[in-house]
Amino acid sequence: MISNKETNRKWFQEARFGMFIHWGLYSITGRDMWYYSHEMAPKEKYERLAPRFNPIRYDPRAWAALAKRAGMKYAVLTTKHHDGFCLWDSKHTDFKITNTPYGKDLVAPWVDAFRAEGLEIGFYYSLLDWHHPHFLVDRLHPQRDRKEELNKDREWDRYVEYMHNQIRELLTDFGRISIFWPDFSYDEKHAPEWHSQELIQLMEDLQPGILYNDRFGLKGELEADFSTPEQYIPADDPAAKVKGVHAWEACETIGESWGYHRCDQNNKSTAQLVSELVTCVSRNGNLLLNVGPTPRGELQREFVERLTQIGAWMDVNGESVCGAGPAAKPWYNPGCPHRRFAYTQKGANLYLHFFDRYPSYDLVLTPGIDPGKIEYAEFLGDGTSVPVDFTVVDGEQRARLRLPMITPDPYDTVVKIVLNTDGMASVSTM
Repeated sequence: MISNKETNRKWFQEARFGMFIHWGLYSITGRDMWYYSHEMAPKEKYERLAPRFNPIRYDPRAWAALAKRAGMKYAVLTTKHHDGFCLWDSKHTDFKITNTPYGKDLVAPWVDAFRAEGLEIGFYYSLLDWHHPHFLVDRLHPQRDRKEELNKDREWDRYVEYMHNQIRELLTDFGRISIFWPDFSYDEKHAPEWHSQELIQLMEDLQPGILYNDRFGLKGELEADFSTPEQYIPADDPAAKVKGVHAWEACETIGESWGYHRCDQNNKSTAQLVSELVTCVSRNGNLLLNVGPTPRGELQREFVERLTQIGAWMDVNGESVCGAGPAAKPWYNPGCPHRRFAYTQKGANLYLHFFDRYPSYDLVLTPGIDPGKIEYAEFLGDGTSVPVDFTVVDGEQRARLRLPMITPDPYDTVVKIVLNTDGMASVSTM
C-alpha cells in the first residue's frame, strides 16, 4: 500500500474480494458468539474459557494460502471482539492470548503469513469491551441486569484511554496496516463517546492513508472510506447515496454464524457465494467473506471446500471480478424475467454472468448495443468464440449473442464482450 488516501481507495475498489476471520474464546462453546450477551451469561463463567483456549493446530500459512487460492486480495482479523479478549500480546490488559495455555501471540504470525502471500492486512477491533472494568454497562452488556450497581464506580474516560492505547498498539507494532475495521456504534455509544475524531487522527498519524469503515459513528455522523452492509447486498451502490462514504463492502458469512458454530449446517453453496461476489462487483462493491476457525485453530472442511472451489472459478474468470466494476447500467433481457444475469466491466471488456444456468436460447442484448460496437465475444472460461449478429425488435436493431450448446460452468458461466471505441462511448465504468 502507498500512504495516499486516494490511491488506497482505488486499490480497495479494485481488490473486490477479501477474507474476514472471527476467532476468539467463543469458538470453544461451538455456539453463536453473541450468546454471551443474549443469554446474559455470568462473566466469571464465560471468562473461565480463557484457561482452555489452546489452538495447537493454528497454521496461519495454511489460512493465507487458502485465501490467495480463493482469489482474495486482503484479509481482516478480529484482534479483539466484544468480550474484550485480545489475540495479541497487548501491554494494556491481562485478558489476552499470551495468558492462555497457548501462550503465544496469534496476530504477528498471522500478519506475516498473509503478507507473505501478497494479501493486504486489515484489523477488526471491537469498540465494545464487556471485560473492561470501566466500560459502562448498557443494554447490550451481558451484565445489564446489574447496570445501576456496576456503573456507580466506572469511569468512562479510563476506558476510552485504554481503547485508544490499544488501537495505537495495533497500528504501531505490526507494520503497514491497510484497513482498520472498528465495530460498532449504536444509540447508546457512538462518535462522541468513542472520541472518534481523535481516533481517526491517531490512525492517520500512525498509518497515513489507512482505510476505515463507517462504524466509528452512527450513519451520517462521520466520513468513512467504506460502508459495511452486513449479511445483505444492497440493491444499489450505497456509497453513491451517503455523503462522505466513498465505497462499500458487504460482510457475509458462509453459514449463519460469524464465529465457529458446530451446529450450523446452513452453509451457502459455492454457486451462491460466487453469485454474491459477482453481484457485489456489478453494484460497485466488495465482498468480505467470513470464516470462523475452530478452538484448535483449523478452518472447517466445508469452508475450505467452498473457498477452493471459488478459487478454481476465479482462476479462469477472475478478470471479471478483480479490477472490474459495474457497467453503466444493469443490462437485462426483459423477455426472460425468470433468468438472472449481471454485467461487470473492466475498460473495454464487458462480462456477462449467467448465475442460474446457461440459457438454451440466443440472447438479445440491451438497446443501444449494436454489432458495430462489439469487436467480438467469447467464453471467458476457455476463450472460444461466441458469434454476434443482430436482429430487429420493435423496429430497432439489437445485438444478439448466438449462444452455442455447451456444458455450463457449475457456478457462473461468463461471456466476455469486447467493445470497440464506439461501444466505449456508450458504456462507461465506475
